[in-house]
Amino acid sequence: MNKLKITYWQDGNFWIGFINDYPEYVTQGLTLDELIENLKDIYHDISNDLIPGKRNTIELDLV
Repeated sequence: MNKLKITYWQDGNFWIGFINDYPEYVTQGLTLDELIENLKDIYHDISNDLIPGKRNTIELDLV
């Protein structure tokens, strides 16, 4: 089973959060369970290259 770390918080009636590896893709839900499902949907879209303009990260070797 794959696991990802997420950051989340409650703001009024909404639960807001993002996947730590992709903090620019913030989503929300009316419940924590709904937020988690939304985050899973976002991860699916990211991992299947369904989000245009997705940012990528590499390590730059300065040697």
